[in-house]
Amino acid sequence: MEIQMTRTSAPKAKPEDESKLAFGKIFTDHMLMIEYDEGRGWHDARVVPYGPLSLDPACSVLHYGQEIFEGLKCYRTAQGRFQLFRPRDNFERMNRSAQRMGMAPIDVELCMKGLLALLDADKDWTPHSEGTSLYIRPTMIAVDPFLGVAASSKYLFYIILSPSGAYYASGLAPVGIYVEDQMVRAVRGGVGFAKTGGNYAASIVAGAQAKHKGYAQVLWLDGVHQRFIEEVGAMNMMFVYNGKEIVTPELNGSILPGITRDSVMKLAQLMGYTVCERQMAIDEVIADARSGRITEAFGTGTAAVVSPVNTICYKEEEVRLGDGGIGTITLKLYQQLTDIQLGRAEDPFGWTLQL
Repeated sequence: MEIQMTRTSAPKAKPEDESKLAFGKIFTDHMLMIEYDEGRGWHDARVVPYGPLSLDPACSVLHYGQEIFEGLKCYRTAQGRFQLFRPRDNFERMNRSAQRMGMAPIDVELCMKGLLALLDADKDWTPHSEGTSLYIRPTMIAVDPFLGVAASSKYLFYIILSPSGAYYASGLAPVGIYVEDQMVRAVRGGVGFAKTGGNYAASIVAGAQAKHKGYAQVLWLDGVHQRFIEEVGAMNMMFVYNGKEIVTPELNGSILPGITRDSVMKLAQLMGYTVCERQMAIDEVIADARSGRITEAFGTGTAAVVSPVNTICYKEEEVRLGDGGIGTITLKLYQQLTDIQLGRAEDPFGWTLQL
Protein backbone atom coordinates (compact mmCIF):
# COMPACT_ATOMS: atom_id res chain seq x y z
CA MET A 1 0.00 0.00 0.00
CA GLU A 2 1.36 3.40 -0.94
CA ILE A 3 1.45 6.18 1.65
CA GLN A 4 0.02 9.39 0.22
CA MET A 5 1.74 12.58 1.40
CA THR A 6 0.09 15.97 1.85
CA ARG A 7 2.43 18.45 3.47
CA THR A 8 1.17 21.33 5.56
CA SER A 9 1.04 24.79 4.03
CA ALA A 10 1.38 26.39 7.47
CA PRO A 11 4.28 24.80 9.38
CA LYS A 12 4.45 25.54 13.08
CA ALA A 13 7.40 27.08 14.87
CA LYS A 14 9.51 24.45 16.60
CA PRO A 15 10.26 24.89 20.33
CA GLU A 16 13.26 27.17 20.83
CA ASP A 17 14.02 26.42 24.48
CA GLU A 18 14.29 22.64 24.82
CA SER A 19 14.90 22.95 28.56
CA LYS A 20 11.22 23.88 28.91
CA LEU A 21 9.85 20.92 26.95
CA ALA A 22 7.18 19.09 28.92
CA PHE A 23 5.86 15.63 28.05
CA GLY A 24 3.19 15.25 25.38
CA LYS A 25 1.99 18.85 25.12
CA ILE A 26 3.39 20.00 21.75
CA PHE A 27 2.64 18.23 18.47
CA THR A 28 4.34 18.27 15.08
CA ASP A 29 3.06 19.39 11.68
CA HIS A 30 1.74 16.08 10.38
CA MET A 31 0.01 12.83 11.34
CA LEU A 32 -0.45 9.43 9.74
CA MET A 33 -3.97 8.10 9.13
CA ILE A 34 -5.11 4.67 7.85
CA GLU A 35 -8.74 3.54 7.69
CA TYR A 36 -10.35 0.12 8.03
CA ASP A 37 -13.69 -1.14 6.72
CA GLU A 38 -14.94 -4.67 7.24
CA GLY A 39 -14.74 -6.55 3.95
CA ARG A 40 -12.22 -4.11 2.52
CA GLY A 41 -9.47 -4.14 5.10
CA TRP A 42 -7.03 -1.30 5.77
CA HIS A 43 -6.92 1.41 3.11
CA ASP A 44 -6.20 5.08 2.33
CA ALA A 45 -2.88 5.34 4.17
CA ARG A 46 -1.84 8.97 4.19
CA VAL A 47 0.30 11.56 5.93
CA VAL A 48 -1.69 14.77 6.33
CA PRO A 49 -1.37 18.06 8.24
CA TYR A 50 -1.97 17.64 11.97
CA GLY A 51 -5.49 18.64 12.94
CA PRO A 52 -8.77 17.69 14.63
CA LEU A 53 -10.59 14.45 13.85
CA SER A 54 -14.18 14.50 12.66
CA LEU A 55 -16.19 11.85 14.53
CA ASP A 56 -19.89 11.01 14.53
CA PRO A 57 -21.49 11.56 18.00
CA ALA A 58 -22.58 7.89 17.87
CA CYS A 59 -19.01 6.75 17.21
CA SER A 60 -18.36 3.40 18.96
CA VAL A 61 -15.20 4.51 20.74
CA LEU A 62 -17.10 7.26 22.56
CA HIS A 63 -19.67 4.85 23.99
CA TYR A 64 -18.03 1.46 24.37
CA GLY A 65 -14.32 2.20 24.64
CA GLN A 66 -12.85 0.18 21.76
CA GLU A 67 -9.51 1.96 21.78
CA ILE A 68 -5.86 0.95 21.97
CA PHE A 69 -2.58 2.82 21.73
CA GLU A 70 1.19 2.51 21.93
CA GLY A 71 4.12 4.69 22.90
CA LEU A 72 7.66 4.72 21.52
CA LYS A 73 10.37 7.25 20.80
CA CYS A 74 12.62 8.62 18.10
CA TYR A 75 16.01 9.78 19.37
CA ARG A 76 18.57 12.18 17.85
CA THR A 77 22.07 10.76 18.19
CA ALA A 78 25.24 12.74 18.85
CA GLN A 79 26.12 12.24 15.17
CA GLY A 80 22.87 13.96 14.15
CA ARG A 81 21.16 10.77 13.00
CA PHE A 82 17.72 9.62 14.04
CA GLN A 83 17.09 6.32 15.77
CA LEU A 84 14.05 4.24 16.78
CA PHE A 85 13.98 1.68 19.57
CA ARG A 86 12.15 -1.65 19.05
CA PRO A 87 9.35 -0.15 16.89
CA ARG A 88 8.12 -3.48 15.52
CA ASP A 89 7.69 -4.79 19.06
CA ASN A 90 5.32 -1.92 19.77
CA PHE A 91 3.19 -2.68 16.73
CA GLU A 92 3.18 -6.40 17.53
CA ARG A 93 1.99 -5.60 21.06
CA MET A 94 -0.65 -3.33 19.58
CA ASN A 95 -2.03 -6.27 17.63
CA ARG A 96 -2.21 -8.33 20.83
CA SER A 97 -4.19 -5.49 22.38
CA ALA A 98 -6.40 -5.37 19.28
CA GLN A 99 -7.16 -9.07 19.57
CA ARG A 100 -8.24 -8.72 23.22
CA MET A 101 -10.38 -5.67 22.45
CA GLY A 102 -12.07 -7.32 19.45
CA MET A 103 -10.48 -4.89 17.00
CA ALA A 104 -9.01 -5.38 13.53
CA PRO A 105 -5.29 -6.34 13.46
CA ILE A 106 -3.05 -4.18 11.31
CA ASP A 107 -0.03 -5.34 9.35
CA VAL A 108 3.17 -4.50 11.22
CA GLU A 109 5.05 -3.67 8.02
CA LEU A 110 2.28 -1.26 6.99
CA CYS A 111 2.62 0.43 10.38
CA MET A 112 6.38 0.67 9.90
CA LYS A 113 6.03 2.05 6.39
CA GLY A 114 3.55 4.66 7.59
CA LEU A 115 5.67 5.63 10.59
CA LEU A 116 8.77 6.07 8.45
CA ALA A 117 6.81 8.23 6.00
CA LEU A 118 5.57 10.40 8.87
CA LEU A 119 9.06 10.70 10.32
CA ASP A 120 10.40 11.60 6.89
CA ALA A 121 8.17 14.67 7.12
CA ASP A 122 8.65 15.54 10.80
CA LYS A 123 11.83 13.93 12.18
CA ASP A 124 13.49 17.35 12.37
CA TRP A 125 11.16 18.04 15.31
CA THR A 126 13.26 15.58 17.33
CA PRO A 127 14.93 17.69 20.04
CA HIS A 128 18.69 17.73 20.60
CA SER A 129 19.07 18.01 24.39
CA GLU A 130 19.92 15.22 26.81
CA GLY A 131 16.80 13.49 28.12
CA THR A 132 14.58 14.64 25.25
CA SER A 133 13.03 12.68 22.40
CA LEU A 134 10.30 12.70 19.79
CA TYR A 135 7.48 10.76 21.42
CA ILE A 136 5.44 8.62 19.00
CA ARG A 137 1.80 7.78 19.79
CA PRO A 138 0.11 5.18 17.52
CA THR A 139 -3.62 4.89 18.27
CA MET A 140 -6.54 2.82 16.96
CA ILE A 141 -10.17 3.75 17.61
CA ALA A 142 -13.54 2.26 16.64
CA VAL A 143 -15.44 4.72 14.44
CA ASP A 144 -18.62 2.85 13.49
CA PRO A 145 -21.58 5.23 14.14
CA PHE A 146 -23.63 2.58 15.91
CA LEU A 147 -25.08 2.30 19.43
CA GLY A 148 -24.65 -1.34 20.32
CA VAL A 149 -22.20 -3.42 22.32
CA ALA A 150 -20.45 -5.17 19.45
CA ALA A 151 -17.18 -4.96 17.59
CA SER A 152 -17.03 -2.02 15.22
CA SER A 153 -16.91 -2.58 11.47
CA LYS A 154 -14.80 0.55 10.97
CA TYR A 155 -11.53 1.63 12.59
CA LEU A 156 -9.13 4.53 12.34
CA PHE A 157 -5.43 4.02 12.96
CA TYR A 158 -3.34 7.14 13.35
CA ILE A 159 0.05 8.25 14.63
CA ILE A 160 0.92 11.63 16.11
CA LEU A 161 4.34 12.93 17.22
CA SER A 162 5.32 15.09 20.17
CA PRO A 163 8.75 16.59 20.96
CA SER A 164 9.06 15.89 24.67
CA GLY A 165 11.25 16.41 27.68
CA ALA A 166 11.55 14.12 30.68
CA TYR A 167 8.36 12.40 31.85
CA TYR A 168 9.04 13.60 35.39
CA ALA A 169 9.99 17.26 35.81
CA SER A 170 12.62 16.10 38.31
CA GLY A 171 14.31 13.95 35.66
CA LEU A 172 16.12 10.91 37.11
CA ALA A 173 15.57 12.00 40.71
CA PRO A 174 14.02 9.26 42.89
CA VAL A 175 10.24 9.35 43.36
CA GLY A 176 7.85 8.02 45.98
CA ILE A 177 4.95 5.69 45.19
CA TYR A 178 1.69 5.08 47.02
CA VAL A 179 0.24 1.58 47.37
CA GLU A 180 -3.48 1.57 46.56
CA ASP A 181 -5.23 -0.96 48.81
CA GLN A 182 -8.89 -0.07 48.18
CA MET A 183 -9.44 0.42 44.45
CA VAL A 184 -8.26 -2.03 41.79
CA ARG A 185 -7.21 -1.38 38.20
CA ALA A 186 -7.36 -4.77 36.50
CA VAL A 187 -7.96 -8.48 37.06
CA ARG A 188 -6.68 -11.60 35.36
CA GLY A 189 -8.90 -12.52 32.45
CA GLY A 190 -9.68 -8.85 31.88
CA VAL A 191 -7.86 -6.31 29.73
CA GLY A 192 -5.01 -5.39 32.08
CA PHE A 193 -2.36 -6.69 29.69
CA ALA A 194 -3.76 -4.64 26.79
CA LYS A 195 -2.69 -1.05 26.25
CA THR A 196 -6.21 0.36 26.20
CA GLY A 197 -7.49 3.66 27.53
CA GLY A 198 -9.82 2.12 30.10
CA ASN A 199 -6.90 0.77 32.11
CA TYR A 200 -5.56 4.28 32.47
CA ALA A 201 -8.96 5.82 33.15
CA ALA A 202 -9.34 3.36 36.04
CA SER A 203 -6.17 4.75 37.60
CA ILE A 204 -6.98 8.48 37.48
CA VAL A 205 -8.78 8.86 40.82
CA ALA A 206 -6.14 6.90 42.73
CA GLY A 207 -3.40 8.81 40.92
CA ALA A 208 -4.90 12.14 41.94
CA GLN A 209 -5.16 11.01 45.55
CA ALA A 210 -1.56 9.81 45.54
CA LYS A 211 -0.39 13.11 44.08
CA HIS A 212 -2.32 14.99 46.77
CA LYS A 213 -0.41 12.96 49.36
CA GLY A 214 2.90 13.84 47.70
CA TYR A 215 3.59 10.68 45.69
CA ALA A 216 4.43 10.48 41.99
CA GLN A 217 2.65 7.21 41.12
CA VAL A 218 0.26 4.55 42.39
CA LEU A 219 1.45 0.98 42.95
CA TRP A 220 -1.44 -1.37 42.16
CA LEU A 221 -2.14 -4.66 43.89
CA ASP A 222 -3.88 -7.65 42.32
CA GLY A 223 -7.64 -7.32 41.86
CA VAL A 224 -8.59 -10.55 43.68
CA HIS A 225 -6.65 -10.63 46.95
CA GLN A 226 -5.25 -7.07 46.93
CA ARG A 227 -2.09 -8.65 48.20
CA PHE A 228 0.27 -9.15 45.28
CA ILE A 229 2.15 -6.32 43.57
CA GLU A 230 1.30 -5.75 39.92
CA GLU A 231 2.56 -2.49 38.41
CA VAL A 232 2.71 1.25 38.81
CA GLY A 233 0.29 3.33 36.73
CA ALA A 234 2.79 4.13 33.98
CA MET A 235 5.59 1.67 34.75
CA ASN A 236 6.48 -1.92 35.55
CA MET A 237 8.23 -2.32 38.91
CA MET A 238 11.58 -3.93 39.74
CA PHE A 239 13.26 -4.51 43.10
CA VAL A 240 16.95 -5.15 43.70
CA TYR A 241 17.72 -7.66 46.46
CA ASN A 242 21.05 -7.58 48.28
CA GLY A 243 22.65 -5.52 45.54
CA LYS A 244 22.68 -8.36 43.00
CA GLU A 245 19.28 -9.91 42.20
CA ILE A 246 16.53 -8.07 40.31
CA VAL A 247 13.01 -9.29 41.10
CA THR A 248 9.89 -8.19 39.22
CA PRO A 249 6.24 -9.32 39.37
CA GLU A 250 5.55 -12.06 36.86
CA LEU A 251 3.20 -11.36 33.96
CA ASN A 252 -0.18 -12.81 34.82
CA GLY A 253 -2.61 -11.31 32.32
CA SER A 254 -3.37 -8.16 34.30
CA ILE A 255 0.07 -6.56 33.96
CA LEU A 256 1.22 -4.73 30.83
CA PRO A 257 4.10 -6.64 29.18
CA GLY A 258 6.35 -3.59 28.98
CA ILE A 259 8.88 -3.35 26.18
CA THR A 260 11.20 -1.36 28.42
CA ARG A 261 10.62 -4.00 31.13
CA ASP A 262 11.73 -6.72 28.73
CA SER A 263 14.70 -4.63 27.56
CA VAL A 264 15.92 -3.99 31.11
CA MET A 265 15.60 -7.67 32.04
CA LYS A 266 17.61 -8.79 29.00
CA LEU A 267 20.20 -6.06 29.54
CA ALA A 268 20.55 -6.88 33.24
CA GLN A 269 21.18 -10.54 32.47
CA LEU A 270 23.79 -9.57 29.87
CA MET A 271 25.46 -7.41 32.53
CA GLY A 272 25.68 -10.41 34.86
CA TYR A 273 22.76 -9.78 37.22
CA THR A 274 20.27 -12.45 38.24
CA VAL A 275 16.71 -11.63 37.12
CA CYS A 276 13.68 -13.31 38.65
CA GLU A 277 10.00 -13.01 37.72
CA ARG A 278 7.66 -14.16 40.47
CA GLN A 279 4.65 -13.29 42.58
CA MET A 280 5.52 -10.59 45.10
CA ALA A 281 3.29 -9.96 48.12
CA ILE A 282 3.19 -6.36 49.35
CA ASP A 283 3.81 -7.46 52.97
CA GLU A 284 6.95 -9.26 51.79
CA VAL A 285 8.20 -6.18 49.94
CA ILE A 286 7.59 -3.90 52.92
CA ALA A 287 9.34 -6.33 55.28
CA ASP A 288 12.28 -6.72 52.91
CA ALA A 289 12.57 -2.96 52.52
CA ARG A 290 12.61 -2.51 56.28
CA SER A 291 15.23 -5.22 56.77
CA GLY A 292 17.47 -3.82 54.04
CA ARG A 293 17.20 -6.89 51.81
CA ILE A 294 15.73 -4.61 49.12
CA THR A 295 18.58 -2.27 48.32
CA GLU A 296 17.05 -0.49 45.32
CA ALA A 297 13.78 -0.20 43.42
CA PHE A 298 12.85 1.35 40.09
CA GLY A 299 10.11 1.53 37.51
CA THR A 300 10.49 0.92 33.78
CA GLY A 301 8.45 2.38 30.93
CA THR A 302 8.78 4.09 27.56
CA ALA A 303 8.03 7.55 28.89
CA ALA A 304 10.34 7.59 31.90
CA VAL A 305 12.70 4.79 30.69
CA VAL A 306 13.99 3.98 34.20
CA SER A 307 12.66 5.81 37.24
CA PRO A 308 14.31 5.31 40.66
CA VAL A 309 11.92 4.76 43.58
CA ASN A 310 13.08 5.69 47.07
CA THR A 311 9.90 5.41 49.17
CA ILE A 312 6.76 3.29 49.29
CA CYS A 313 3.73 4.34 51.30
CA TYR A 314 1.51 1.43 52.40
CA LYS A 315 -1.42 1.83 54.79
CA GLU A 316 -0.26 5.38 55.49
CA GLU A 317 3.19 4.23 56.61
CA GLU A 318 6.18 5.32 54.56
CA VAL A 319 9.08 2.92 54.07
CA ARG A 320 12.39 4.03 52.58
CA LEU A 321 14.15 1.87 50.00
CA GLY A 322 17.93 1.62 50.12
CA ASP A 323 19.67 4.85 51.08
CA GLY A 324 17.02 7.05 49.45
CA GLY A 325 19.20 7.93 46.48
CA ILE A 326 19.57 6.52 42.98
CA GLY A 327 20.75 2.93 43.32
CA THR A 328 23.96 1.78 41.67
CA ILE A 329 22.27 -0.91 39.56
CA THR A 330 19.39 1.41 38.67
CA LEU A 331 21.83 4.01 37.38
CA LYS A 332 23.90 1.45 35.43
CA LEU A 333 20.81 0.06 33.70
CA TYR A 334 19.50 3.52 32.91
CA GLN A 335 22.82 4.64 31.46
CA GLN A 336 23.34 1.47 29.43
CA LEU A 337 19.81 1.43 28.01
CA THR A 338 19.77 5.12 27.12
CA ASP A 339 23.24 4.81 25.60
CA ILE A 340 21.87 2.11 23.28
CA GLN A 341 18.79 4.18 22.47
CA LEU A 342 20.92 7.22 21.68
CA GLY A 343 23.52 5.33 19.65
CA ARG A 344 26.30 5.90 22.19
CA ALA A 345 26.78 2.19 22.90
CA GLU A 346 26.76 -1.01 20.90
CA ASP A 347 23.31 -2.58 20.49
CA PRO A 348 23.88 -6.31 21.18
CA PHE A 349 20.22 -7.21 20.63
CA GLY A 350 19.48 -5.47 17.31
CA TRP A 351 16.86 -3.28 18.98
CA THR A 352 17.60 0.00 17.22
CA LEU A 353 16.64 1.19 13.74
CA GLN A 354 18.46 4.12 12.19
CA LEU A 355 16.50 6.34 9.81
